[in-house]
Amino acid sequence: MKRILLAAAAVITLGLPAFAGEQYIDGTGYAVSGYDVVAYRSLPQSTVGTSQPSGVPGKSSLTAEHNGATFAFATEANRAAFLSNPDYYAPEYDGHCAYGVSKGGKVPGNPNLWRIVDDKLYLNITTVVNGFWEEDIPGNINLAEGNWPGIEANNASGNKIPNFTSSAPD
Repeated sequence: MKRILLAAAAVITLGLPAFAGEQYIDGTGYAVSGYDVVAYRSLPQSTVGTSQPSGVPGKSSLTAEHNGATFAFATEANRAAFLSNPDYYAPEYDGHCAYGVSKGGKVPGNPNLWRIVDDKLYLNITTVVNGFWEEDIPGNINLAEGNWPGIEANNASGNKIPNFTSSAPD
């Protein structure tokens, strides 16, 4: 009887729609402020505690839709790579600040405050917040992963990224 109930619960759960949150979109109207999410994979990562290279602006003529948002790309090859596996390239937490999620909230992610950890792209909101996040990246990711299911379905942040203006997409 117990097995039947567990099997029924699994079928019911698998039949329910997933509650995906909204991608963070700033005033550009693009996800990740119009920066190319595939390009991060080819940028050199700086050591923790030092600034990362700036993100690569996408082009308004090279876009793709995912999670209700428009992503822009610098090259057709990057667009094609994204289309082949958008969940791999899209930033964690729908483009919201990784440290903010670790604290239980949704605030914007800055495309120039990024880091790839365990093959996932994370963004943070300000250099100060990025510093807090980098003090314990594995611990903060663990906290964020625990918080995300409870806040993912909430509306995307409507806040602006402090001290940031996007020049993307071209």
